[in-house]
Amino acid sequence: MDVWLIASIVLAALSVLLLVLWLRARRRATNQSAAERVRIELELSLAEQQGRLGIIRELQDGAVLSIARLITGAEAVRYTAVSDPSGAVRAATALAEDGRVALADMRRVLTIVREGESVAAPRPGLQSAQDLFRVMRDAGLVVGFDESGDRFPLKPGAELAIFRILQSALANSLKHGGSGTEAKISFTWTQDGLQLQVDDDGIRAAARRITSDENELAARTRYTIDDDLNALSESISGAGITQMRERAELFGGVFNAGTVPGVGFSVSAIFPSLRFHNGIHGVNLSR
Repeated sequence: MDVWLIASIVLAALSVLLLVLWLRARRRATNQSAAERVRIELELSLAEQQGRLGIIRELQDGAVLSIARLITGAEAVRYTAVSDPSGAVRAATALAEDGRVALADMRRVLTIVREGESVAAPRPGLQSAQDLFRVMRDAGLVVGFDESGDRFPLKPGAELAIFRILQSALANSLKHGGSGTEAKISFTWTQDGLQLQVDDDGIRAAARRITSDENELAARTRYTIDDDLNALSESISGAGITQMRERAELFGGVFNAGTVPGVGFSVSAIFPSLRFHNGIHGVNLSR
């Protein structure tokens, strides 16, 4: 009986071991297959972009030649306008035609460039927020997200501006707070607008990395009433803050950023009229 029991245990252990090995091999094969697909997609994308660059170079060469002819023709018109008015008219007509050719070539160049940009770098939006959160978590940020109210569709420009503000705010939290910093994000949707809030505990996170003692932690994060007053009146500057403020103002938003003494940093962007077509003036053009 003991022999059969031992044999059964050994058989079960071998079965589990074989299952684990099979799952690992399957996962490895899946990863290799996914990596191969990514490699092929990247190679195809690179080949497509190289083809676009070749077309762009050819069109640019043609546009440069057309512009050179425009300059030469303009010089000819300038010298012949007085002595040969009819010749100047003919030259001006040729200039107009060369100008249309150059303009057409440049428009083709811009069209191909924009197509390449849309393929190579899709415009991010709020649908990309979860991907952004995952990247930030992998980098060491502890991300929490809360959303309230009824979400409504945004214009592409407004959605991109909000995404960039969110991206910059989280990047600042990671940069200044370091690994382990907790960033709490909230989206509050109103009838016509949106409030974005990003609060981090970067000051506390920095203190936690130095000590785990509660008393020393409290001492390192202690603050006074003067610290609160200074935080209310401080003027935060920097390229990132300026860009976030400008993005918010483009769509009628109010941007605020500042230190929360003893805790970390806070960023808010309030957009009262995002549902309207032109949030700056708050006029509902759909009426």
